[in-house]
Amino acid sequence: MRNASGAIKHNLMYKRVLLKLSGESLGGQTGKGLDTDSLRAYAHEIADAAKAGLEIAIVNGGGNIFRGLQGVGSGFDRVDGDKMGMLATVINSLALSMFLRDEGVEAKVFTATPMEPVAEYYMRDKAVEVLTRGGVALIAGGTGNPFFTTDSGAALRALEIKADALLKGTNVDGVYTADPKKDPNAVKYDELTFDEAISRRLKVMDQTAFALCSEGNMPIIVFDMHGRGNLTRILAGEKVGTLVHV
Repeated sequence: MRNASGAIKHNLMYKRVLLKLSGESLGGQTGKGLDTDSLRAYAHEIADAAKAGLEIAIVNGGGNIFRGLQGVGSGFDRVDGDKMGMLATVINSLALSMFLRDEGVEAKVFTATPMEPVAEYYMRDKAVEVLTRGGVALIAGGTGNPFFTTDSGAALRALEIKADALLKGTNVDGVYTADPKKDPNAVKYDELTFDEAISRRLKVMDQTAFALCSEGNMPIIVFDMHGRGNLTRILAGEKVGTLVHV
């Protein structure tokens, strides 16, 4: 079966997902700034999934440019620092959208606060319209409010658009008992419940995001976005990364 673009549609485990990408992942090896190789690789992977029939919304972090909470220790006010972080997510989304268009996929950037003509003000129904016609909706600016992380923003948007799952693409292949880069004895979870993730205070997402997804029965898959083909493997139903569920 082919979709409107002529691409062959595959049997997908999910119809619609919210993909959360960390800002650091867009910064390549250093995690800083914008790395064109990373952007190009991500866009290719996402475009392949979209052309196969998956509806994809994306929330980007902004840590490769500025992270509000870390800025507090350097003298930045938390509220203004968070605003700067929200603007960083807009920059990241604009960058990724350009590479997605180069892959032949419609990509539209929405922002949580009015920012025309830079991007369109986010309204759920408009974002869903983009998804249903085969495009990718990049929802930037977090929740539009300080004191909320982009993880919480991703959880909120996933629930709003009625995604089947929230996929968190990181540079680690799942959730571990500790940071595997610092602790060689860290053990990976294949799956765990939200209650376990919250009670063990696992750092892969913040507690607010876990609570929102738990209450909304929104499964989370944490996986290595750098692994070539991982996204399409997840969509085909293969076990990749860590599944967090009710």
